[in-house]
Amino acid sequence: MREIQFREALREAMSEEMRRDPGVFLMGEEVAQYNGAYKVSQGMLDEFGPERVIDTPIAELGFAGIGVGAAVNGLRPIIEFMTFNFSLVAIDQVINSAAKMMSMSGGQYSCPMVFRGPTGNAGMLSSQHSQNFESWYANTPGLKVVVPSNPYDAKGLLKSSIRDNDPVIFMESELMYGDKGEVPEGEYLIPIGKADVKRVGSDITLVSFGKMMKVALAAADELSKEGISAEVIDLMSVRPIDYAAIVESVKKTNRLVVIEEAWPLAAISSEISYHIQRYAFDYLDAPVIRVNSLDVPLPYAPTLIEAILPNVSKAVKAAKSALYLQ
Repeated sequence: MREIQFREALREAMSEEMRRDPGVFLMGEEVAQYNGAYKVSQGMLDEFGPERVIDTPIAELGFAGIGVGAAVNGLRPIIEFMTFNFSLVAIDQVINSAAKMMSMSGGQYSCPMVFRGPTGNAGMLSSQHSQNFESWYANTPGLKVVVPSNPYDAKGLLKSSIRDNDPVIFMESELMYGDKGEVPEGEYLIPIGKADVKRVGSDITLVSFGKMMKVALAAADELSKEGISAEVIDLMSVRPIDYAAIVESVKKTNRLVVIEEAWPLAAISSEISYHIQRYAFDYLDAPVIRVNSLDVPLPYAPTLIEAILPNVSKAVKAAKSALYLQ
């Protein structure tokens, strides 16, 4: 099977859906003439023209609002934020308009649109460009929140998101756009809300999503060198969360570590920890352990970034702690 980059998988998903449905269009900063800030939309202006690949001013609140209006009137916009840090400028339209449209109209209007762009740390970009808002958006009824970890999942999940009749927050990572993975050339969709067991194991369950799946899988590799069999689950979406998949895994392994890049308070890992102690308590042989970023704004210095973010050694240490090995 061919290997393509994460950015190419996203581009294929958008292009295929735009060919299939003339109501799909892309709007955002630098998506057209510049081919996208991260070259995700490279070549799309040439194929679809300026009416469907639309450059915007630096005005997230404005073009997010245009997207909401277009979605309510029957189109399927893809709104690209150059980073989800900038989505805070548009958060009123996302949460108070898109997310509530179906409910406040009594089911008369849906809002089928995708807000997509990079999330989290992307190197030395400091505090205002290195934040994770997955749990913020996942806390909002009316939204779906998708966070893929590899090119194959990214393409299938983005196609499903574009076709979904609810507004979808689709969060990527700047550090993953160049990642390569096997992606088939044929049509395929991945359902939103279904987790995937990336590695089967028997001793402990590691749960993560997005970029942190690299940490989880690398930690599983390190643990295997010491004879520890880790099951690794990729949530893929954090609203809805596939709780059943985690519960079934914990019933087998009896231990759970959740790895997440976000701050610890009110995080996705907090929600999963509550759910597992509520619905799988009798199967736990150790407390659920979370591996999050430290509760501080992310600085610029690379040494401090390394100290603050989750990494493989922290995940391995957490797993061994759950196994009472240290």
